[in-house]
Amino acid sequence: MANKEFKVPPVAFPSAGNPGGAAPHLQQRRMPAPPFQPNSGIPFMSFDIGSATASTSSGPIYTGPSVGGGGSANFDDEEPLLDELGIHPDQIWSKIRSVLNPFRVNDTVHKDSDLSGPILLYMSFCLFQLLAGKIQFGVILGWIVVSSIFLYFVFNMLAGRTGNLDLHTCTSVVGYCMLPVVIFSALSLFLPVEGFIRLSVAAIFVLWATRASTGLVVSLAHGGDEHRGLIAYASFLIYTLFSLLVIF
Repeated sequence: MANKEFKVPPVAFPSAGNPGGAAPHLQQRRMPAPPFQPNSGIPFMSFDIGSATASTSSGPIYTGPSVGGGGSANFDDEEPLLDELGIHPDQIWSKIRSVLNPFRVNDTVHKDSDLSGPILLYMSFCLFQLLAGKIQFGVILGWIVVSSIFLYFVFNMLAGRTGNLDLHTCTSVVGYCMLPVVIFSALSLFLPVEGFIRLSVAAIFVLWATRASTGLVVSLAHGGDEHRGLIAYASFLIYTLFSLLVIF
């Protein structure tokens, strides 16, 4: 049997010192494919960092508020912060001064009702009660709300369809006319706890608050003069209730 000869092509290995000197007929090592490059024609898919930096640096940069010629920001046209919040200290002081005179209450300043003054008097009343050892923040606030609603319903039921007294005005009147009660709460810190003097002083301040409240309601509402007695009675009950918080 004849021996068959198989021709084996020679195998060439690159030398250790010259890896690039391989035979030219060998297949070159395949290089990794480049990463995916988005289409440059689509603007929102461009990831060119250089162009993004250039566009950012060339655009306008916010440098804060505009600076006037004097080198400082121009705030002359800005309204005061209290006016933006609807708090007018001059009006509050005018309304408080009008209540200080129980025989001549100026109803003109109370036509523009607000709640800033009543909140201030409410906080003062709570502070004096706290100094007396009575924590009554929630009680006083609840009684103010109930008293305002009570006076609102009483007057509008009496006036009928001609009643034009709204709840916001009632709350403002009840709050500002609490000034005598607040003064009484401050004086009660120096009065004896029991005795006729404390009750007498309380009666004076309750009548003061009742007269001021009645005069304001009658002046601000149409047809209030016809029901002055009933309005005075309702106001007397309201401020007697607040004075009892001070007495007991």
